[in-house]
Amino acid sequence: MGLPEDVTGALAAQVSGWDADGVQDDHAAELNLNLDDRRLRLTLELARELIGFPRHLGQHPGGFVLTHDRLDDLVPIEPAAMEDRQVIEWDKDDIDTLRFMKVDVLGLGMLGCLRRAFDLLGQHRGLRLDMAGIPPEDPATYAMIRRADTLGTFQIESRAQMAMLPRMKPRTFYDLVIEVAIVRPGPIQGDMVHPYLRRREGIEAVSYPTPELERVLGKTLGVPLFQEQAMQVAIVCAGFTPGEADQLRRSMATFKVTGGVSHFKDKLVSGMEERGYAREFAEQTFRQIEGFGSYGFPESHAASFALIAYASCWLKCHHPDVFCAALLNAQPMGFYAPAQVVRDAREHGIQIRSVCVNASRWDCTLEPTDGRNLAVRLGLRMAKGLSNEDGARVIAHRAGTPYRGVEELWRRAGVPAAALEKLAEADAYRSLGLDRRQALWAIRGLADEALPLFVAADRGRQPEPELVEPPVMLVSMTEGGEVVEDYRSTGLSLRRHPVAFLRQELVGRKMVTCADLARTRDGRRIIVAGIVLVRQKPGSARGVLFITIEDETGFANLIVWPSVFEQQRRLILNASMLACHGRVQREGEVIHVITDRIEDLSGLLRSVGEREETLMVRPGRGDEARHGVGSDPRGGRRVGDRGPRDIDVPDLTQGGGITVPTRDFR
Repeated sequence: MGLPEDVTGALAAQVSGWDADGVQDDHAAELNLNLDDRRLRLTLELARELIGFPRHLGQHPGGFVLTHDRLDDLVPIEPAAMEDRQVIEWDKDDIDTLRFMKVDVLGLGMLGCLRRAFDLLGQHRGLRLDMAGIPPEDPATYAMIRRADTLGTFQIESRAQMAMLPRMKPRTFYDLVIEVAIVRPGPIQGDMVHPYLRRREGIEAVSYPTPELERVLGKTLGVPLFQEQAMQVAIVCAGFTPGEADQLRRSMATFKVTGGVSHFKDKLVSGMEERGYAREFAEQTFRQIEGFGSYGFPESHAASFALIAYASCWLKCHHPDVFCAALLNAQPMGFYAPAQVVRDAREHGIQIRSVCVNASRWDCTLEPTDGRNLAVRLGLRMAKGLSNEDGARVIAHRAGTPYRGVEELWRRAGVPAAALEKLAEADAYRSLGLDRRQALWAIRGLADEALPLFVAADRGRQPEPELVEPPVMLVSMTEGGEVVEDYRSTGLSLRRHPVAFLRQELVGRKMVTCADLARTRDGRRIIVAGIVLVRQKPGSARGVLFITIEDETGFANLIVWPSVFEQQRRLILNASMLACHGRVQREGEVIHVITDRIEDLSGLLRSVGEREETLMVRPGRGDEARHGVGSDPRGGRRVGDRGPRDIDVPDLTQGGGITVPTRDFR
């Protein structure tokens, strides 16, 4: 269409997965674009027409088709892009219409994480475990779950699940099954959550109009939470046949089209009335069942997920060092980025050691300490841009003999200078007595091809340096600059939190910390600031946006009403750090901030790299002594300001500054 790249980029930044209508005219007007321009208007119209088209045609992962005779007699089969994998050319929904037997075998990232954790347990503690061997109904594990100390675990780590855990107070495995099932669009839209919680807390009496209904809903206090219960209610209370109940189940099994069970209303309500149920109760029951059309769980599915959730929580409770290392090695997965996983582990007393050319393997590993827990050594995989092949060479040629210098590493491992620079950017040369700048300075003197004059001289003997330079005194980086480089190169920092550098200024603007919210009374107006971690806008939330922010003291959960979101849409979608002006809402141990106004602090975050709080560089990551060494003539790195990103996008964007990983669930 001839639009310049900066214009298309600005327009794309206004679109999120939450939008059903694409870029609107008022959004373009906010960018000061001329809507009378024919090319611009045509572009917007064409873009809207593309909404709903398939993004791409791909292989349905983990789908297996079973037939009585040869499959290639029925449908064309072609090789897939993956080796030894085939794909049929028919759409998966067409297969279902034709009543082929199709089985979906889906992988879960947490299963891979658990396998890695069990391997580490066997290697370091001699404990041979699998899913079946984890001690059941462990009180300490459930106590941790009730505190919502579940970051990194399976299913119950999201903002909504963490808010529900202190109210549910799980004490048994079946409590966990209900916890997994209840925080779903189906139960939420069917108005099942609050009745169940009121009954569980003893606020509302549990009653059953008939003994038959008690047998069906007794386990869930009279509230249908599972698809099987909806089928049983239809059979027992409304006279559905098993075949009709199965059709009801199929209608509930899809989350793509809401309202899929609506055409069963007349039969269900009239059937319940004929069997003595009040019409009001029958309609209420149907509304609850109808909610499953927006995605409700079968009980068996919830139980399977609850088992994995319990296993991950048990590991975190009793072996937090193992769990942290396994979780980092299983990335990308989960609700939080590695920076939050590492921070949570440190808050649980786990020592995290930095990437090191002489100690790190490719994966994160465990190292002995003086205490009960092992230390987690970050692996070379954390160095952004370093290939697995180059990392393997560094490890293989180390072979128990530590590298003594950058040039020795280069010659022994045979990796290109570009790979050495990635390691330098990740601050991996501390064991050689070199900080980032010193290591990069040394690497600049290397060349991937030796000068011809010295090639013959080096044959048959230990290579000698091609040039002996006098020592050079380089200006130390500011501590803020080190943190910026940490995030840019590894996605996390073992130094101070970025917001800690800004705290004095934030206090001057009367902004509280995230930890202060726990001591703030309900209804009080506050201003809280932090880096944006997660933006969520569930379809069941009626347009409400949930934001999780982080500062040096902890997390805060913000609630943004649709009216506030529309007023400050551009800011909310693009801010990397924000201040929330609002009031505290407390419900038991659950705390939210109801947002009135959002303030963009991305510019303040960009100044972290320029903070003149210098860091004295010594071997080891724990040295915090500081001294003034003058200003940096090269200028500090600046913190980046990039917009929201999908969960499956790598944590860090390309660019010259830090982007704290933000995960936007759409």
